[in-house]
Amino acid sequence: MRAVIQRVLRAEVVVDGGPVARIERGLLVLLGAGRGDTEEQSRWMADKVCRLRVFEDPGGRMNLSVTEAGGQILCVSQFTLYGDCRKGTRPSFTGALEPEAARALIDRFAAEVRARGIACHTGVFGAHMQVVLVNDGPVTLLLDSTVPRRDGSGGFGEGPE
Repeated sequence: MRAVIQRVLRAEVVVDGGPVARIERGLLVLLGAGRGDTEEQSRWMADKVCRLRVFEDPGGRMNLSVTEAGGQILCVSQFTLYGDCRKGTRPSFTGALEPEAARALIDRFAAEVRARGIACHTGVFGAHMQVVLVNDGPVTLLLDSTVPRRDGSGGFGEGPE
């Protein structure tokens, strides 16, 4: 799975001219599922996002998780995170998981976040959405469950935190 994670002051999803989800301070997570991704990776991704220390503590250091900061999560499905632009000028999306399986993994992610006591709102899977946000910092991170760590200890589920 792939995620673009943005610390926001507020964010909302609009479909057909009306808001369908909105958060105040928290994380906007653009989330894509790729071929071969599993429920275990979805759980790992939810755990990692919930525990990321990207909010400032009283000393001004990024040292608090979304839970500790009292924030919320807005999860927006985005298959285009699997767009391959290396050849030609039109992206190929063959690396994206088929829609129904992807929907299940995105739903699993949201359920796992909620199970950790964090309010998690979602966009509308498969809909044309407008995402409106105020990025805070800006803080924007990329997370991929299949990319090995720099220390060589592997991707998701492997090596120390």
